[in-house]
Amino acid sequence: MPDLSDAAKTEIRRLMAQFPHRQSALLGALFVAQEEAGVLFPEIVAQVAEVMRLPESEVTSVASFYHLFRFKPEGRHLIQVCTNVSCLLNGCDRALERLKHRLGIEVGETTPDGRFTLRTAECLAACEIAPMMMIGPDRHGPVQPEQIDEILGKYV
Repeated sequence: MPDLSDAAKTEIRRLMAQFPHRQSALLGALFVAQEEAGVLFPEIVAQVAEVMRLPESEVTSVASFYHLFRFKPEGRHLIQVCTNVSCLLNGCDRALERLKHRLGIEVGETTPDGRFTLRTAECLAACEIAPMMMIGPDRHGPVQPEQIDEILGKYV
């Protein structure tokens, strides 16, 4: 069973101290936990809830609302293609098709070598660079299909 380190728990407490309401630190705490554990396993979510003195159901609800959090192991690099209206109107579907072809996987799958997982996201909060995608924390946009190989090459 994975456990959060004392350092991660200390960081979560530090985040909580920055806000008048501990719920305000929840997203940051979830990022700390995911960075350390790689995945928000149920045991990790329970530990975040315990450190923050919040109901586990609340922590799970918030984590599951956002596409940035993972609940199962994925590839070393998570690719998220925004499919919100701004990105859709600007051609995210073409970039997504190129990614699927280039990687040989469908949305929700991981490449056989474990390098990439491909997902779509309803909104990645970057309409100004639509169509956009993220690989890990890195934002790319506006992305055209012919740029996909060059972008992926940075992560090989």
